[in-house]
Amino acid sequence: MLGKGGQVVSEHSDNSSKSNSPSPSKTLSEYECKIPCEGDLLMIRRMLGTIPKPLDDTQRENIFHTRCLITNKLCSLIIYGGSCTNVASTRVVEKLALPPISHAKLYKLQWLSVEDEIMVNKQVLIKFSIGKYKDEVLCDVVSIEATHVLLGRPWQYDRHVLHDGLANTMSFSFQGHKVTLKPLSP
Repeated sequence: MLGKGGQVVSEHSDNSSKSNSPSPSKTLSEYECKIPCEGDLLMIRRMLGTIPKPLDDTQRENIFHTRCLITNKLCSLIIYGGSCTNVASTRVVEKLALPPISHAKLYKLQWLSVEDEIMVNKQVLIKFSIGKYKDEVLCDVVSIEATHVLLGRPWQYDRHVLHDGLANTMSFSFQGHKVTLKPLSP
């Protein structure tokens, strides 16, 4: 029987009764609820106290966005499988004085804008860490405002990354360790 506050309350006879089982002559409506049964029913209480929640879709429309350390400075990082390249912003390259190198294959990059094409002629080796995970990735240097570093399909492919769309986590093995990256809260 469910009592106040969702606690389980048992029905039993008063102290004069020798048996805990109801006698055939009494019906359930004749029993009073005096003292709850004593003992550990934590599993039952926990299960009965659990209220089903609707599916949490807070990550449903979010890209994977987190923070990382580059040369001990906190930077923004996005992992996005829709990008065909790994990108470092010109701002982070300049601010952290990272040495750019000439790009082996020059190409033009076009973002969402139809008119503007960006000539990609530099790359930079980004050494970053997220918690205990430390990695380095070669990124094209591009003028972007959304983030400092954008890891695209090349990084995901090289690391065999599995994206859990429901939790919006990235999981992979790196140097013999299982890594699961979690996004920032929305």
